[in-house]
Amino acid sequence: MLLVQAPPGIPVLTRGDDVAAVIAPALATLAWPDGSVGLGAGDVVVISSKIVSKAEGRMIAARDREDAISSQTVREVARRERADGSVLRIVENPLGLVMAAAGVDASNTPPGTVLLLPEDPDGSARRIRRGLAARFGVRPGVLLTDTSGRPWREGVADIAIGAAGVAVLEDLRGGVDSYGTRLTATVMASADELAAAAELVKGKAAGLPVAVVRGAARLVTDDD
Repeated sequence: MLLVQAPPGIPVLTRGDDVAAVIAPALATLAWPDGSVGLGAGDVVVISSKIVSKAEGRMIAARDREDAISSQTVREVARRERADGSVLRIVENPLGLVMAAAGVDASNTPPGTVLLLPEDPDGSARRIRRGLAARFGVRPGVLLTDTSGRPWREGVADIAIGAAGVAVLEDLRGGVDSYGTRLTATVMASADELAAAAELVKGKAAGLPVAVVRGAARLVTDDD
């Protein structure tokens, strides 16, 4: 059974902040049904990449969001003109992610600025994991997430863009289904599934940028 909590009380981060140090006090307040508190072995800490970007100084000046998107575009995959005349662009960004608007975020940033994704999301996740391990005495899995959608499908969901200590894929090939049919192609995007589960409690506008998923210890690894 999965248990997911998003602790309140995490302040707005600014450039130079130590993400692990800032979020640790809120994580320490988590109370679980078994009577434990804080982080435990096998927990996965899921963090919205926006707060990591702010801590890493990824806010830049931009005349408009479209210019910033162009600066973060390696190649354009598709585009569609909306009814209001604006254009939706699906592009590949420097991280190799294919997503709308290259992950450029213009919400909750000062006028005239936009927020880029972390430059090295996996590296950021590793640093946060080390910081949390030093404070809690356990090595949780850490995921960095961002909101994304599939081309031409309405609605968005969070996906994992960085990971440390989490098996991001779960390979089911070679097993059998409930009818005894051998699986030949099924590889589950387990990190994305954890990201989506965490988003159910974080929300988009609730001021809860971090969640902890308990019950997925099989996906937490000793390696970064």
